[in-house]
Amino acid sequence: MAWQQIHLQLTKEQVELAEALFYEAEAVSILLEDAGDEPLFEPMPGEEPLWGEVVLTAIFDTNTDGRFDGTNFESLAYDIAAEVGASRVWLSVLDDKDWTREWMTHYKPIQCAGNLWIVPEWLDAPDPDATNLILDPGLAFGTGYHATTRLCLDWLTTQDLTDKVVIDYGCGSGILGVGALLLGAKQVLAVDIDPQAVLATRQNAKLNGVEDKMLVFLPDEFKAYQQTHDIKADTITANILAKPLIHFAPLFATLLKDKGNIVLAGLIENQVDDVMMAYQPYFDLDTPYHYNNSEDHHWYRLSAIKHS
Repeated sequence: MAWQQIHLQLTKEQVELAEALFYEAEAVSILLEDAGDEPLFEPMPGEEPLWGEVVLTAIFDTNTDGRFDGTNFESLAYDIAAEVGASRVWLSVLDDKDWTREWMTHYKPIQCAGNLWIVPEWLDAPDPDATNLILDPGLAFGTGYHATTRLCLDWLTTQDLTDKVVIDYGCGSGILGVGALLLGAKQVLAVDIDPQAVLATRQNAKLNGVEDKMLVFLPDEFKAYQQTHDIKADTITANILAKPLIHFAPLFATLLKDKGNIVLAGLIENQVDDVMMAYQPYFDLDTPYHYNNSEDHHWYRLSAIKHS
């Protein structure tokens, strides 16, 4: 079976109407992509950012009821493009595949610093004697392929985490928290605003046999836990982005022991000074670190020790 795709290039103001018209025409799915090269960072709760110029792709099942042939799809595409004022319109056919497995072909084991490996759960570990973090990427952020995740994992391998308590704030797939436990941590408290991330973190903790050392919370659940427990962690990892990192600086300071350490990631160069300014009242900051290569150089990491 093949799937018919209709693509429109339009501004973000035109997206809502175009989506409504395509769903009315019984599109089975709609995808939105950046039409240029515009960064779009993780939103705060309640925000719904969108690129200024968007490619919208509407996907139709050609086997549903035979209402559409190639000519009808073309007519539909140009009618909707005209109604919303799209700047470009084109069609393509998507061949059917086993999509439940297709995405898996793109993942390979990754070697991090300190002989730590990230190994997709359906693959064998290249080095069985290494510290192997078994991961199902699922739908949550944190596969190890993104520079911000690698920056934090590499930092964790340099720390003595033996019997330490770690908070992983913005846990995504749980990769940093699970990594900390495999590197010797006693307990990890993981927090994320996304219920899918909470589920993924629990699943990945179980895959690695550390589920009994991992507590996972949505933010309100974590706040309630704080009210009944005197939380003083040894280490905090926060691979989110600049705006929430600035917002959470006072909270992180209260959650850490004196001389506890913290690693922050998700920053680009022009955000580093603002984040450092937010943390300076509470922490002694290390020199910002970034990958010295052409592909990942724009992502920075900050680490720091809490004032005593």
